[in-house]
Amino acid sequence: MPQVSSTTVHDVVVIGSGAGGGTMTNVLANMGISVLLLEAGPMLSISDLKEHMWPYNLPHRGAGPKGQLYFSQPTGFSYSATFGGAQLEGEPYTVAPGNDFSWFRSRVLGGRTNHYGRVTLRMADYDFKPRSTDGLGFDWPISYQDIAPYYDKAERFIGVTGSIENIRSAPDGIFNPPAPLRAHDVLVQRACAKNGIRAVAARQAVTTVPRNGRPACHYCGQCGRGCTTASNYAASYVQIFPAMKTGKVQVVANAMARELITDPTGKVTAVSYVDKTDGSEKQVRCRTVVLAASACESARLLLNSKSSAHPQGLANSSGKVGRYLMDTVGSSLTATVPALSGMPHYNSDGYGSHLYVPWWMSDRHKELNFPRGYHIEVGGGYGMPGVNSFIGVVNRVEGYGLSLKQAIRDDYGISVNLSGRGEMIPNEKSYCEIDPEVKDRWGIPVLRFHWEWSDHELNQVRHMQTTFRAILEAMGGRIPTGGGRGGGRGATPAATAMGAQPGQQAPQTGQAGPQTGLPNAPGGQPSSAGSGQRGGNTQAADSNRPPISRGGAIIHEVGTVRMGEDPGTSPLNKFCQAHDVKNLFVADAAPFVSNADKNPTHTIIALAWRTAEYLAEEMRRGNV
Repeated sequence: MPQVSSTTVHDVVVIGSGAGGGTMTNVLANMGISVLLLEAGPMLSISDLKEHMWPYNLPHRGAGPKGQLYFSQPTGFSYSATFGGAQLEGEPYTVAPGNDFSWFRSRVLGGRTNHYGRVTLRMADYDFKPRSTDGLGFDWPISYQDIAPYYDKAERFIGVTGSIENIRSAPDGIFNPPAPLRAHDVLVQRACAKNGIRAVAARQAVTTVPRNGRPACHYCGQCGRGCTTASNYAASYVQIFPAMKTGKVQVVANAMARELITDPTGKVTAVSYVDKTDGSEKQVRCRTVVLAASACESARLLLNSKSSAHPQGLANSSGKVGRYLMDTVGSSLTATVPALSGMPHYNSDGYGSHLYVPWWMSDRHKELNFPRGYHIEVGGGYGMPGVNSFIGVVNRVEGYGLSLKQAIRDDYGISVNLSGRGEMIPNEKSYCEIDPEVKDRWGIPVLRFHWEWSDHELNQVRHMQTTFRAILEAMGGRIPTGGGRGGGRGATPAATAMGAQPGQQAPQTGQAGPQTGLPNAPGGQPSSAGSGQRGGNTQAADSNRPPISRGGAIIHEVGTVRMGEDPGTSPLNKFCQAHDVKNLFVADAAPFVSNADKNPTHTIIALAWRTAEYLAEEMRRGNV
């Protein structure tokens, strides 16, 4: 199809507007560099956000204008700030036979940062040198000392809650005052102490003091619906909107990037994209391009950008683009806690978790049968009920009318959920590649996923489940038979096959997102996210397999375009600049070398900030 090409040469074209793209855009604009930002979804407006709205104000009580949530279909902006899902119309992906993977895509300005849990953790010093620690995986080409100043900058700018604890696995930062603990948090903290485990104030990307014109959090508990006061962090209203006011930023929404165009020397000269509003194809010329479309989407774009200079795909002379795909290891367990029964209901709204458990055995790995570790996120309390909040009690209790209503009231707020978030070791069998046959609605070849959890991760989940049970039982919690779940946004078939269980309907799960009946699930995501995708995206239930999340379900995919010193084994250098193409940078989670037990967003922002400053200096010197 003929393409419309502009004659303007932009300083920097950034593709993707999430944590990485938003950070690049904001930092570069504030340094006086012009940025053209391409976003595959629509423009976001503060009026789109549904903070403080009640379920009864919306059709089907927030299940979507057509009741989509009842049929495991995306609901868009109907009640949350989620605009995407694992199944997008016209945008398929495939999964290799015998594999199981779920790929959540967000299509809106700000991406997943509009609705994510906002857990904000620094990686520890040893997280950057994992191979040197235990001989597995790969070392990063940078150290904690290289990135610590950028963690500082991010925390000063965004605002992160927390307390100084001097725990090696959880480096301290520049913290806002944390919110006080709630009743269930106090019980969890005491139960952890009985088991020799330390639970501390949660570290969330929320400002609890006025900052840069943003008022302090007012604890409404509706973070997953977008924050109209910008008190929590989202790339859209904290970074991109302010950057647009500098006059240095132009946003092109509904722009689906197709490929990067290169000249005979292999240098990127333009970006080809599809205008989703009318299907036309356009090109924008650029001096430099930054990929920040998400780890897998950025890999897809590079693999689809073939030329005589880059026959394996752009920046892929190493053959490693798409390789070493990782996700966070997830598992959870929920119990009803009699000590919470009969308590007067109180307003426990907040910014998601107020308590979390850092990894406590980093110096005791010889006692374990798995490497690395995990942290625990805590859920519970009296959050705003929504569709599916009480599916467990409804399925368990017979009757209708007053008796059922009373059972729901009696169960409200008495559940506590513990969710583990652990490190996956990169392996050769987990990667994405271009499907040789399938294309999306615009004719762009799609990704095909391969996925395998190793014994490292399975043994880690077994340890999680033992730990969860010990903590919950120390609280006097009652754990239903088969009460473990994968803990992801879309549990494994083995977990979902359990059906609704008592105690699995805690209205507030510790994440900031709206409740959909799944622990930590963004609104509108199907419980079998990705099922029905071409390529056999299912696996048989295995009674010996622990309740581990399906690949991609935690939505922490990282890797695929990793950084490294050796161009033969890594596409990027330590500044996230392509070894093969000096005017190409990657600023999302794709450059990650490992996937520590820390949620990746904080490190995405810090790396992007570091890359932006490096890029600005290289542009000043005329090197790109």
